[in-house]
Amino acid sequence: MQDRLTEHFDNLPELSVSDLSHRIRRTIESAFEVVRVRGEISRPSKAASGHLYLTLKDQRAVLDGVCWRGTAHRLSIQPEEGMEVVCIGKITTYQGRSKYQLVIEQIELAGEGALLKLLEDRRKRLEAEGLFEESRKRPLPYLPTVIGVVTSPTGAVIRDILHRFSDRFPRHILVWPAKVQGEGAKDQIAAAIKGFNEIKHESDVPRPDLLIVARGGGSLEDLWAFNEEEVVRAVAASEIPLITAVGHETDTTLVDFASDHRAPTPTAAAEIAVPVRSDLVAQIIDNEERLLNAVHRFMGETNIRLDGLTRGLGDPRAQIDSRAQTIDYLDQRLFAGMKRNLDRHVLTVLQLADRLPKPETQLANMSGALALVEQRLETAHGQRLDQATTHLDHLVDRSRPEPILHSMERVAANLKRTNSQFEVAVNRTIADLQTSLAGLERLLEANSFERTLDRGFVLVRDQTGSPIMRAKETSPGQIVDLKFRDDDVEAIIGPSDKRSTPRVRKSEPNIKQDSLF
Repeated sequence: MQDRLTEHFDNLPELSVSDLSHRIRRTIESAFEVVRVRGEISRPSKAASGHLYLTLKDQRAVLDGVCWRGTAHRLSIQPEEGMEVVCIGKITTYQGRSKYQLVIEQIELAGEGALLKLLEDRRKRLEAEGLFEESRKRPLPYLPTVIGVVTSPTGAVIRDILHRFSDRFPRHILVWPAKVQGEGAKDQIAAAIKGFNEIKHESDVPRPDLLIVARGGGSLEDLWAFNEEEVVRAVAASEIPLITAVGHETDTTLVDFASDHRAPTPTAAAEIAVPVRSDLVAQIIDNEERLLNAVHRFMGETNIRLDGLTRGLGDPRAQIDSRAQTIDYLDQRLFAGMKRNLDRHVLTVLQLADRLPKPETQLANMSGALALVEQRLETAHGQRLDQATTHLDHLVDRSRPEPILHSMERVAANLKRTNSQFEVAVNRTIADLQTSLAGLERLLEANSFERTLDRGFVLVRDQTGSPIMRAKETSPGQIVDLKFRDDDVEAIIGPSDKRSTPRVRKSEPNIKQDSLF
């Protein structure tokens, strides 16, 4: 028996390690060309080359998996730690490590429960970042001019939206075609939202005032593109107000939390975006009628109030005549008062002028005072000269020539200084008296009644030369002297009956007369 086994082993062909590994690989790949493997993802990692590596495990076994770079970026689900998935691919071997692995072509979540768990975890994470805050949401424009729509161009959704806009309020609609399901849907939706926001106001293509992201109903897997983080972030970052209308009324996706407003259906989104034109027209007509009624009512009430005020004002002509009569009366009182005031000031000036001493008297008094001062100075000078002479005689009697000469020189110097001081004192006294006299002369000139006559006034005096201050001091036929600025004129006072009749002053020209003072 042993010999037969040895002969059998000796007949087996000898293989190299590479040949054996190659045969094993062909055998495994042919036996497991396409497999669906369910498991929990562990240690997912992406290499610098772009390849994706992960491990699938269950309670009793572990299977390595790899997704090449060309396939990794097309996966509808990005692997995450602890995610339960179904991987579709083929089994192959890695000859460098004598191990087998699953080459992944597609990844699906394992059942709806796993999808819901992934959805809830992602919602909590994005909510923690503040993407769903109410403070981020902006108000929608009341009547947008241009509306951008992101949806499939071939579905019934776009037809429903356009039809609803046509019924309510036709607007300029821009459609950005995008896949709403399957591979590449999330990239196209996110790119459409970003593209609308990048349109400039001065561009040839009008920038939308409002965006609508819409899709019809479907299962959780069908709507999964609107739960992708890339799409949610694009919705949250949109500068243009955005309405989401994904699925039916009971369907909820993550973009609904990030958008400015959620519509239960695409048709409802169109209703939210624009008001009903006919309702606006009816409202405008109603507002116009209410405005006209209010204006008519206001004008009627104003006319009634104006009529009442008019009755209370009275006749304007009577008011004007009454005010004119008051002005005439005040004018007469003003003229009479001015005349009385002028007479009073003339009397005061004349009284002050009478109190002033006559210039001749002033000059005589000043001359007398000056002569008295001169006499006193001469007397003092004579006394001082006599004293000096007596002193010289005394010195001569003592017969001492040198002291006498010295004393004489000193006395001569004293006399010369005294004479100089006398002359200065006399000149200063005369100058002071002349200054005082000039001041009195100017005061007399300023208060002289002749200055009053220069301004057009007349001084009335009787035959004795006394001034007449009041009309009652005159009598008819009395001769009075009227002193004008340039000459005196005699006049006769007329009869009293003419003076008793009040004069009616005619309108006088507006001649400006200087004040008396």
